[in-house]
Amino acid sequence: MKNIERFRYTYSAKEQEEIKAIRKKYVPEQKTEDKMAQLRRLDAGVYSKATMASLVTGIIGALIMGLGMSLIMTDIGKMLGTVLSMVIGISAGIVGVVLVCLAYPVYNRTLQKERAKVAPEVLRLTDELMK
Repeated sequence: MKNIERFRYTYSAKEQEEIKAIRKKYVPEQKTEDKMAQLRRLDAGVYSKATMASLVTGIIGALIMGLGMSLIMTDIGKMLGTVLSMVIGISAGIVGVVLVCLAYPVYNRTLQKERAKVAPEVLRLTDELMK
């Protein structure tokens, strides 16, 4: 009898999918962001930082102004004394109003600074996209 060597191959789609799933866990992910998405992300980041800075300034100002109002108009002021609570309350209210009024200039200033930071990258991306 002759010994005939044969090649046997068994394909299993289920095994192949399992192998691919296991391999995918160990291969580092390559996140490629297209240029338009990167441009949008940079632009949104500029506005979000400016908005956060102005919101923090405005909220702190409103809280300080509220503290001043509560010293003047509630019983807390009576515990400190009328004159002292009026002086502290009015000065705290003025400080709060000034901070609230500064929220918009803080927004504009932060927006200018952040735009200056990302301008080279934005200009590079827009030049590439407009070609």
